[in-house]
Amino acid sequence: MPLKDIKKELKKLDKEKLIELVADLYKNNKSVKDFFDFYVNPNEKELFMKYRNKVVQAFYPKRGFGYKLKDGKQAISDFKKIGPSSVLLAELMLTYVETGTKFTREYGDINESFYSSLESTFYNALSLIDKENMLDKFEDKVVEIVNKTEGIGWGFYDYIVQVFCEFYPNDSGDSE
Repeated sequence: MPLKDIKKELKKLDKEKLIELVADLYKNNKSVKDFFDFYVNPNEKELFMKYRNKVVQAFYPKRGFGYKLKDGKQAISDFKKIGPSSVLLAELMLTYVETGTKFTREYGDINESFYSSLESTFYNALSLIDKENMLDKFEDKVVEIVNKTEGIGWGFYDYIVQVFCEFYPNDSGDSE
């Protein structure tokens, strides 16, 4: 249904019905709750930490063992929908890549789809960082990620270096 149709229907509701509808949305939809919580109390740093924890838990759940890339990507997507600053969105995306890299270092090579997910997130993070003219701000963190991927299989390291060189053409990627 197009947005104009929704707006048309919402205009028919009185104030009490509209408040009731929003309250129901708030109670029954996690992303709507997060959106309104941020709208009412825009503590971006606190919200970032909440989503950062979700990303980390996608690799290191509080209970059990096993990663859930879908949960990490969903946390990034949900955070983005709320409308955070580009700095914190980029930071969250890089956290996903850093945590996935750490997971690989601890447990060994995973599989191609695992690395593809990290690679696409790395590329998207650097694209955002470049678009927002923040390459200098994130350079040390990005170099650290590149260095920590060395030796990881499935062409992961090679791809990360290739992307790094695309966005930082005058840097070797080695800070060690």
